Amino acid sequence: MVAGVCPAYLPNIQYMAWVVSQKEIAFVTHHPYQKQTFRNRTEIYGANGKLKLTVPIVHKKTAQRQSDNAVAIHYESSWQKDHWKSLESSYRSSPFFEFYEDDFYPFFHKKYQKLMELNIILIKKILSLIDAEVKILSKKKAMKENSTLIIAKSNTIIETPQYQQVFHAKHGFINNLSTLDLLFNLGPQSLEYLKGMGN
Repeated sequence: MVAGVCPAYLPNIQYMAWVVSQKEIAFVTHHPYQKQTFRNRTEIYGANGKLKLTVPIVHKKTAQRQSDNAVAIHYESSWQKDHWKSLESSYRSSPFFEFYEDDFYPFFHKKYQKLMELNIILIKKILSLIDAEVKILSKKKAMKENSTLIIAKSNTIIETPQYQQVFHAKHGFINNLSTLDLLFNLGPQSLEYLKGMGN
């Protein structure tokens, strides 16, 4: 049975912990696009606390909602430059930002037409960097569609195990941020941390 997941933008720790617990997954992109979900937004730890980053999308003025795979990214604003600047200012002093900087820099300087295309390639990059052995099927099919929807728009507050964050001393531990927060702070230990959440 194949587990399906809706691609999220720089997904949070809860999302990635679920993904690495699977042997194989399929990206599901045929659902109607829903606002106020993690499809086009993520949260990182900025100097003033939690910082939300949102990818602007092209809104279609039609009665019928777009499917996820049809949603295009809006480039009238300098959102890529803003997101990269936010990541730099938030994590430049973290233990592993410089180690992974060159891996993520290109994604914020190349234009991707579709939101799901960007999300999927970022998730694959993260899985590769943490050496997660998760097979990604080319077919966009999923037997567990309820899991797909829950992961895509989950508002459930879970307590993730604490680790040292850049501004921990200033604001305390902030729960369930983008997996990049984990990666830049824990580096090669990120996979072990994510797998530990499933135990």
